[in-house]
Amino acid sequence: MKRFFLISFVAISVVELIALVSSFTLLAVVAKPLIIATLVGYYYYSTRIPKRSLIFLSGLLFCWAGDVLLLFQSEAELFFICGLFSFLVGHILYIITYRQHRSEETENGLLSTQKIRFSLPVILAGTGLVVVLFPLLGDLKIPVLIYAIVIIVMVMNALFRYGRTSPASFWMVFAGALLFQLSDSLLAINKFYAPFPFSDFWVMLTYIGAQYLIVQGVIDHTLKYEPK
Repeated sequence: MKRFFLISFVAISVVELIALVSSFTLLAVVAKPLIIATLVGYYYYSTRIPKRSLIFLSGLLFCWAGDVLLLFQSEAELFFICGLFSFLVGHILYIITYRQHRSEETENGLLSTQKIRFSLPVILAGTGLVVVLFPLLGDLKIPVLIYAIVIIVMVMNALFRYGRTSPASFWMVFAGALLFQLSDSLLAINKFYAPFPFSDFWVMLTYIGAQYLIVQGVIDHTLKYEPK
């Protein structure tokens, strides 16, 4: 079944991206909610019950809810706010997931000084964008600021798994977290600052890559550390 869900994820993602490029709106609307749904199935059938994370599954489901809500953001601002809140909860659950999916041993992990040094680019990228966009956010200043802080913390927690999981799991989850931050940044730039060509395509391409890498990275850790 996991192979079925993985193939379905790839196929639906390709359909979604083609639909966005060709402006086939109806097809894009239908395909978008199925992307996370297939990843949920892929994760579920790739792991066993003792190590299957309900926290992570819940995070994926909140992201799915965010995807659905953002489909209707053009109808009312409330849908955007609710979608933002769903992704906010999803990121918090991802943070918990990252902390659960790492070894208790810290001797191979990052030193405190390394954590600070490697976190600076992530913090500067996130806060720099907020500074640029802040005057343009209107009533959404506080929600967007909170969201930006949470996603920075999410990326930092992915970074702090270094040396405390398998190299493959670390790099996939960390790359996925960075792509998630990039996707949200592109969405914010397009919505609040200046629309750019094929924005929906680039937002979804980075988002799809982010979610797949995070899911695959969590699976890799689970399979390595689950009981025999």
